[in-house]
Amino acid sequence: MSLTIAERNGEIMRQGRVEVICGSMFSGKTEELIRRMKRAKFAKQRVEIFKPSIDTRYSEEDVVSHEGNSIPSTPVDSSASILLMSADNEVVGVDEAQFFDPGIVDVCQELASRGVRVIVAGLDLDFQGRPFGPMPALCAIADDVAKQHAICVRCGALAYVSHRIVAGEKQVMLGEKQEYEPLCRHCYQEATKESEGLRVKGER
Repeated sequence: MSLTIAERNGEIMRQGRVEVICGSMFSGKTEELIRRMKRAKFAKQRVEIFKPSIDTRYSEEDVVSHEGNSIPSTPVDSSASILLMSADNEVVGVDEAQFFDPGIVDVCQELASRGVRVIVAGLDLDFQGRPFGPMPALCAIADDVAKQHAICVRCGALAYVSHRIVAGEKQVMLGEKQEYEPLCRHCYQEATKESEGLRVKGER
């Protein structure tokens, strides 16, 4: 596939590229992914969006934002499946990339080298504020990284992390507003102290 050239804000950009949309939960990552993919479809480009098959919160097949917007997608179990199923696409979207295996980085690189525009969305930090899965590597190889921000539910500042408000130490735990809340750095530190205090009190 030959590389096509487009212009954005006065800058020349080639079609083969990797765009990463990252941030905490409730920051509009999936909403932005859907917006970009729908624009590509409107431009009559051949598009396909993939998501990890474990993500069945709103739909088993569609990618659905917290705001309720959706777009048809293909659930896959591994990053290798994305490469196999993207042969004829000009634009490939990947949602919840933090849940994929490390091979997703090479898959995105390979697709971009073929002239495909790859748009990836995912959580950059887990509920403990640690880099999540392959997201740091994806941000490193991306041509463009857009950091989305939710609003801290405690003070109204820009959110930094998705704080888990239910018990559980597993890194991967699908959830919504009943299980997570977006917090800024300061409020997250305070919430961590509160949780630690309750844990110690419970052990006495």
